[in-house]
Amino acid sequence: MTQQSVEPRTGAEDAGSGSRVPAGRSWLDRYFHISERGSTVAREVRGGVTTFMAMAYILLLNPLILGGKDADGQLLGQPGLITATALAAAATTLLMGFIGKVPLALAAGLSVSGVLASQVAPAMTWPQAMGMCVVYGVVICLLVVTGLRELIMNAIPLALKHGITIGIGLFIALIGLFKAGFVHKGEATPLSLGPAGELAGWPVLVFAVTLLLIFMLQARNVPGAILIGIVVGTLAAITVNAVGDIDPKAWSSGPPELSGSAVSAPDFSLFGNVEFGGWGDVGVMTVGMIVFTLVLAGFFDAMATIIGVGTEAKLADDKGRMPGLSKALFIDGAGGAIGGVAGGSGQTVFVESATGVGEGARTGLASVVTGLFFAACLFFTPLTAIVPAEVASAALVVIGAMMMQNARHVDWADRSVAVPVFLTVVLMPFTYTITTGVAAGVISYSAIKLAQGRAREVGVFMWVLTLVFVVYFALHPIESWLGVS
Repeated sequence: MTQQSVEPRTGAEDAGSGSRVPAGRSWLDRYFHISERGSTVAREVRGGVTTFMAMAYILLLNPLILGGKDADGQLLGQPGLITATALAAAATTLLMGFIGKVPLALAAGLSVSGVLASQVAPAMTWPQAMGMCVVYGVVICLLVVTGLRELIMNAIPLALKHGITIGIGLFIALIGLFKAGFVHKGEATPLSLGPAGELAGWPVLVFAVTLLLIFMLQARNVPGAILIGIVVGTLAAITVNAVGDIDPKAWSSGPPELSGSAVSAPDFSLFGNVEFGGWGDVGVMTVGMIVFTLVLAGFFDAMATIIGVGTEAKLADDKGRMPGLSKALFIDGAGGAIGGVAGGSGQTVFVESATGVGEGARTGLASVVTGLFFAACLFFTPLTAIVPAEVASAALVVIGAMMMQNARHVDWADRSVAVPVFLTVVLMPFTYTITTGVAAGVISYSAIKLAQGRAREVGVFMWVLTLVFVVYFALHPIESWLGVS
């Protein structure tokens, strides 16, 4: 079953004849529907740059995650991994901009990379692991082509969609606080302020100053507050690092300085290094479980992110549905295959896209800008290290605060709504996974409706999702029962 693709309708588009699009628009405006979505070229460019700066850390983090040995004891070269990460991010984000026409940027999914490093590579070679990325990407694309993925998204109740947006806000805020060193793993507690109950070091001070600056600029309604904050914070970090005697290890992503040449030649050694044979050595059941896990990681993380960021960008209708995103969903699914062929892990929509949306991005032009910056990083990789993670993290906390506004749409007096939303919201940051929050929300929503004798209100697809997520939570016992490692 297929569904007709419809362009997302925004408030500007549905405002009626009183909200007319200016005559004599440029081809750029007409192609990306900039005026219809209440945006401008300047906002889109600013949003695209901001999104890139907020997620540029993936160029350093993804190679770190995939830096382990495979079953044959082989390692992936760091230069090749950096190139593969930048190449796949550029390709998929440009596709999202030109074809999907929505402000969603893609890069190597940390959940997917984590599965590859911890579960897939130890059981097979890296080329075979990248082949698994291609397979899971094809599976998700098939779900999109048949219309199942969009049906699943639209089947989720509006209250849960608001909960997903709120949960993602808390999740990315926690990521920002942790990456900046403001929050640490405590010695006697799960989390603590700084490494020992107090803030320590100049980098975290730079983060705090950048965060306050952005909030102050937003309070005065200054356009480009987030981007201005990142630029000023980066300049402050460079100055502090140059003047002060700071240990390079104090900066979580390396000191904000340029070492050596700003230009480097890309290393395409991993491109096309994909194998589809030899999976029989690890067992059909193991391969099936790996594909299932990758699909869960790539499907529901991206689904929740698209809902959250799309709602923040006002691309959802009054029921929380996002018609017209079938192309975007297909590109997100294809990102698994593209990332596998490039050798940089499966690509997925990044929650950091919300930073660009926070700067006013509403169309695919912002994604084109972000994609071009990733493409430039093929040759200017050393420059990505200048913006410290502490500065970029401030933007994540700001967006997290902005996404909390959706809490006003939740009827907290209705337990059938409040409990699933609560579980969705708290489990995303508390378990450090988006999928777990979505799973808990879906299961609890269905269970409470069943207890109330209102099972029919849940809907077929929600019941199917409930079953899938029950399997998700019971995956380890199932693997043990089937003798799968």
